[in-house]
Amino acid sequence: MRVRMSAAVTAVVTAVVASLPGPASAADGSPGAWVPAPQEAFELPAGARCTFAVRVEPIVDEVRKLTLETYPDGSPKRELFTGALLDRVTNLETGATSTADASGTSLVVHGTDGSMTWYVTGPVLLGFRENAGTLPKGLWIVDGQFRVAFTPTFDKTITMLHGTTHNVCTDVD
Repeated sequence: MRVRMSAAVTAVVTAVVASLPGPASAADGSPGAWVPAPQEAFELPAGARCTFAVRVEPIVDEVRKLTLETYPDGSPKRELFTGALLDRVTNLETGATSTADASGTSLVVHGTDGSMTWYVTGPVLLGFRENAGTLPKGLWIVDGQFRVAFTPTFDKTITMLHGTTHNVCTDVD
């Protein structure tokens, strides 16, 4: 069942990307317009994801999004995200840094209750709190073909077709 669902998701994402026009000039996020989707830098205190305080900041951010469908109130229902994203992860206690490639492509389906589901090909960086998902606490690069279901409180369940996971906290510990 996971294989059929994931294969279908891969086919949908591939078909959507192949059928899309080139970048549009509109920047309002309306359906059909590619717009930049920059990642903000953020810091987390010791123990939140890593055992030490950490900062994550984009050093290459060419991510853009395309809103495919909206709800009647104009909020996004389905969006496609793609583009190069390299993050610098810094241990704020030692200064050690590492670069994380999070340049995957995701079809994001937003629920009306605040939940969302990502259908992903390629790497993304995901943070996990203690006991709040299918991976232990950490900052994880998840790479491959997979689905991530987010609850409204951002607990995460990953269903992996194939791929790898790597806790970036171990790179800067």
